[in-house]
Amino acid sequence: MNDLQTFFNLVIDNVEKVIVGKREAIRLLAVALLCEGHVLIEDVPGVGKTMLARSLAISLAGSFKRLQCTPDLLPNDITGVSVYNLRSSDFEFHPGPVFVNILLADEINRATPRTQSALLEAMQEHQVTVDGVTRPLPRPFLVLATQNPIEYEGTFPLPEAQLDRFLMRISIGYPALEDEKRILQNLQREHPIESIQSVVEGQELLKFQRQVWEIYVDPSLQDYILHLVEATRRNPDLALGASPRASLALYKTAQAYAALNGRDHVIPDDIKYLVVPAVAHRLIIRPEAELRGKTTRSILAEIIESSPLEIGET
Repeated sequence: MNDLQTFFNLVIDNVEKVIVGKREAIRLLAVALLCEGHVLIEDVPGVGKTMLARSLAISLAGSFKRLQCTPDLLPNDITGVSVYNLRSSDFEFHPGPVFVNILLADEINRATPRTQSALLEAMQEHQVTVDGVTRPLPRPFLVLATQNPIEYEGTFPLPEAQLDRFLMRISIGYPALEDEKRILQNLQREHPIESIQSVVEGQELLKFQRQVWEIYVDPSLQDYILHLVEATRRNPDLALGASPRASLALYKTAQAYAALNGRDHVIPDDIKYLVVPAVAHRLIIRPEAELRGKTTRSILAEIIESSPLEIGET
């Protein structure tokens, strides 16, 4: 696990040169990378979502593309298109921006549902099918999608099936005053994104992704995960509870988070810490509960509080 920790500490420290004071958000992206999952970043404009994705790609020596989602964006604008070549009298495939290591789908909820669905196969199967031909995507492959939680005019909310494809939903948040002062100081000569270099070889990540599956999860903790997820399905304040994919997401992210902390086993605090980012976006709260001030975060906090780990606590 020391090699894994060293690898990600180098990446996280390098990204922090650009994204100041947001180490926990960067660590959650590292968890997603280890799990081969995708992340929805829901936050207000201007907090560094694009810079976070770019600096992560540079640190990993990986390819990066930014896709600005708009209502007129077509599925082929994402996956690619076959073009007829008069010289060869054959069709040539021109790959779209999805053929990349890190794809930033900016303001994903501004794309139409048809275009949003073009990402589903890529996110779930790590492949793209165009004109009946299936093509694998490069590895590692990470989709970072962003959306503004405030402005909904002219948007197409992500359907539950697509939200469920995201391993986690996170936010970056405004920086603390001292961190924002450091950001201003860092911009005196040039933007830090122009000066950072790759610090690791991205292909090494594939080895660490396999190692994460070996992290031990005690049977009592497996039951704990299942109990937390099942409790969302019985909660009267929720119209839709978490799917079995949520159980798997919580299991895998707990393994990855334990590995990042240098452990070969999961502890209860790993699971409690990851419940909100891994599960909250999969839930639908009832309107009457929302009127009472309930949120998915507060409901999950109540479920954790009322679900003590009975046996086998590590």
